Amino acid sequence: MCVHVISVCVCWAVCLSVCVSVWLESSVCVHRVSARQLVQKRVNAGSPGSHLINYLAVLFSSLIAWGKKLFRVLLVPDLGHWYHLSCSSRKSLGSSSDTPHCAAGMNAAVRATVRVGIYTGAKVYFVHEGYQGLVDGGDNIKPATWESVSMMLQLGGTVIGSARCMDFKEKWGRLKAACNLVKLGITNLCVIGGDGSLTGANQFRTEWSELLADLTKQGKITAEEAKRSSHLNIVGMVGSIDNDFCGTDMTIGTDSALHRIIEVVDAITTTAQSHQRTFILEVMGRHCGYLALVTALACGADWVFIPEMPPEDNWEEHLCKRLIAQRERGSRLNVIIMAEGAQDRKQKPITCDQVKNLVSKKLGFDTRSTILGHVQRGGTPSAFDRILGSRMGVEAVMALLEATPETPACVVSLSGNIAIRLPLMECVQVTKDVTVAMAEGRFQDAVNLRGKSFQNNWNTYKMLAHLFFFLLSWSDIWATCNINIAIVNVGAPCAGMNAAVRSAVRTGLIQGHQMLAVHDGFDGLSNGQIQPITWAEVGGWTGKGGSNLGTKRQLPGKNIEQISLNIAKFNIHSLIIIGGFEAYLGGLELVTAREKYEELCIPMVIIPATVSNNVPGSDFSIGADTALNTITTTCDRIKQSAAGTKRRVFIIETMGGYCGYLATMAGLSSGADAAYIYEEPFHIRDLELNVEHLIEKMKTSVKRGLILRNSNANDNYTTQFLFNLYSEEGKGTFDCRMNILGHMQQGGTPTPFDRNFGTKMGAKSVLWLTDKLKECYRHGRIFANTPDSACVLGMKRRSLIFQPLASLKEDTDFEHRIPKTEWWLKLRPILKILARYEAVEIDTSEAATMEHIIKKTGEIKGGKM
Repeated sequence: MCVHVISVCVCWAVCLSVCVSVWLESSVCVHRVSARQLVQKRVNAGSPGSHLINYLAVLFSSLIAWGKKLFRVLLVPDLGHWYHLSCSSRKSLGSSSDTPHCAAGMNAAVRATVRVGIYTGAKVYFVHEGYQGLVDGGDNIKPATWESVSMMLQLGGTVIGSARCMDFKEKWGRLKAACNLVKLGITNLCVIGGDGSLTGANQFRTEWSELLADLTKQGKITAEEAKRSSHLNIVGMVGSIDNDFCGTDMTIGTDSALHRIIEVVDAITTTAQSHQRTFILEVMGRHCGYLALVTALACGADWVFIPEMPPEDNWEEHLCKRLIAQRERGSRLNVIIMAEGAQDRKQKPITCDQVKNLVSKKLGFDTRSTILGHVQRGGTPSAFDRILGSRMGVEAVMALLEATPETPACVVSLSGNIAIRLPLMECVQVTKDVTVAMAEGRFQDAVNLRGKSFQNNWNTYKMLAHLFFFLLSWSDIWATCNINIAIVNVGAPCAGMNAAVRSAVRTGLIQGHQMLAVHDGFDGLSNGQIQPITWAEVGGWTGKGGSNLGTKRQLPGKNIEQISLNIAKFNIHSLIIIGGFEAYLGGLELVTAREKYEELCIPMVIIPATVSNNVPGSDFSIGADTALNTITTTCDRIKQSAAGTKRRVFIIETMGGYCGYLATMAGLSSGADAAYIYEEPFHIRDLELNVEHLIEKMKTSVKRGLILRNSNANDNYTTQFLFNLYSEEGKGTFDCRMNILGHMQQGGTPTPFDRNFGTKMGAKSVLWLTDKLKECYRHGRIFANTPDSACVLGMKRRSLIFQPLASLKEDTDFEHRIPKTEWWLKLRPILKILARYEAVEIDTSEAATMEHIIKKTGEIKGGKM
């Protein structure tokens, strides 16, 4: 008989623990089946019963072939292949100053872990109140069902509770926890928390054998029970709004916290600008300045204080000069962002009141300070955190299913858009090394230990906020002072475009270039709507939606000759094109026309900016995250309406053209029952199965449905057709409503992600053009006609890279305006599994493997994006 056990514990912020174990009671060879192979078996197993029969057939054939072998953790009265999954919340261990905090997005991780566990044949438990629930046992450990995690995605915090647990710090407490796990046959643990919680879980794992021996001696467990549970596997998921854990790009809850912060900053900015005030805003981050740093980039702050890089001596004088300079440039306000752990070079705390008194008394500015506090932890999770939690939950179950007694405790995380596994204690060690570096005054080492993205954020902030033209060397000034860079927005407007323009303009001015603004797209370039743009003119643009430069979908086309004449007339040496698929097509047309018009032989860079996220060469586009959050928020409200009326199904149409990115990702973030897209063809039989699925769903306690459809998913199966079909087939069981979201998806203020992404893309594009212009400068003129002189700047997997336009043509479906390969399609099986569909095929071509954050030399390999 085969039993798999999974236990889930949510700690510190909420520690979710998943425990899965395959135990072999034999000294001969072991036959292991990977987690993805186990899940894949569901494709051929039409029901749980057939799944059981198939697995038992494999099991018994293995027993016959190998002799006496038995996979087991726990004996149960009836035959079956079960996983026991228990979830709980607990306090972070290892730091007495920590309290049991929660982070938005934890519930998404709980939901995904529970449902994927059940899908693989698991029996799932909730362990309430974290480590305390493990210690106390009893009613704190309760079975979880598919329906019990419904309507959790939009809830902040953790629905299964979180509590401080001093008992678990003591060995007698861990003995009680071990006893409770053994009695339930739980031999695997997944923890969501910070480095303290994860360190505590690893200690629990390390002393597991010793705990079992003590429990056996005390007669609390039998020798047979100890033998069945002789090993504990650990997988961690990081939940912390501070994003202070090294090895993962983003911890669960960080993006939602940034949403709360930016909402406040935007509100404060309006009143500060009206009254010409200086505002000081303190955000969380006792030992990590990530929230403060990204907030400073996202709102264009004048100064930021972070613990990793304290200001230089005489910072008071430099700060005052900086604020005065901004006012002289025409700014009506100043914004200063502080992490709560801000300190000077002597490690003396820098407080809000200290900075407020300095600005008020020395400059006479009307100054206000605000400490956000725990408002940053609350609220509805962002779309990013919901998807992040869901992906981590799925990967955690896979990691545990594939674990062996020799597998080290690992952390499931994301690097770029790739799911990775890192040795838990390596990540914990590097995280602690940051604190040590700060304590020893090695501040640059602390920044480096945070990872490449933290370094890039810091360098971008320094450049945009502190480095001025007069600080450049004379050789740099001489080489760049005659360079003109034009910026044009093309295609449909989207949130984040203005942030990219602002960053590009200011970076260009810092490099000594003259920046030119082209209004109204390629039409403006052909009509001569070109004028210089200054530092002050782009002030406050990061938080503005749409396109301040104006944008049109018109391609160069017949206006190529006039465009080339204006490029010569205005002496444009390079061009930045910000936009969607039209920007990509326009760039290709300009490159093709180089053969005829020599004026077009200048360096060009395309920055993807579109809600559709359909530009070849980039996994993400500026504006897509804002649109995704708009759709997710709307779906939350619609689901709330459906929950009240009961037995109602909503059909919602999203934007995206032929690209199904928005529909798919919104389906994941909102918990949709289906998402129809062009890239995954569907037929009448598929629609019939979806209707039958909803009819069965209405028999459960979850009496509502949500269907998403991409705007161009199918020419015949339109949104109206789907509405009519579901309405007719659901008669007597459910009724339907239809919503077409339309252009509201293009509007709104940019999310923190789009502001930060646009800022970094704009800066990086100008720096690349500066280097490219030096390469192309020959005989007193600029001439660029090589393929690598016209590129798309995009996020690919784990980094920002430049790819020649010509090289991307093979990967482009020009008819449907989409890339031929789209990374997010591999997430669609997760959407179907979480919606409770049977026989879902999973792409295992990019299975996550164990990586290392520390090389043999001790250098850091990975870091935050």
